[in-house]
Amino acid sequence: MGKLIVVSGPNESGKSAFAESLMSRIPGRRYYIATMVPQTEENYRRIEKHRLQRADLGFTTLELAHGIDRAPVEAESAVLLEDASNLLANLFFETRGDEKTALAEIRELQNRCRVLTVVTISGLRAEQYTGETAEYIRGLDALNAALFRQADAAAELRDGVACWRKGGVDALA
Repeated sequence: MGKLIVVSGPNESGKSAFAESLMSRIPGRRYYIATMVPQTEENYRRIEKHRLQRADLGFTTLELAHGIDRAPVEAESAVLLEDASNLLANLFFETRGDEKTALAEIRELQNRCRVLTVVTISGLRAEQYTGETAEYIRGLDALNAALFRQADAAAELRDGVACWRKGGVDALA
């Protein structure tokens, strides 16, 4: 099983750029698994921003809304999953999957690579919502907690500043 690094934080916190920078330090084949299914102009702008951000970092990009457990990645590669919150939303709203489904896909992917870095949104509050949205946020909280428990290292981003909550950058070695 490969090492697991979790990078969490609210939207626009710098978590993606931080994760990309971490992964660019790892020699060998690197994959970027993009899970966002664009629905709005803002989604398309975010996708383009991320493409430009990683343009010179040597990633092979795979666009997979779900089914990441079957991603065509090489053994001993480094994989960046962008991101677990989109993966869960795709499973939850499209296939009626849940956090257990997402976690199983992530664990299988982790089994197939040397290092897996998972980016995820944190800090959402289920009590501010109702219905499916609140249920999704509770599922995301459960998924994030499970990923944190399993992680070799976990960093939380706030305004571009990383705070290691578990392990540290030495987990890349």
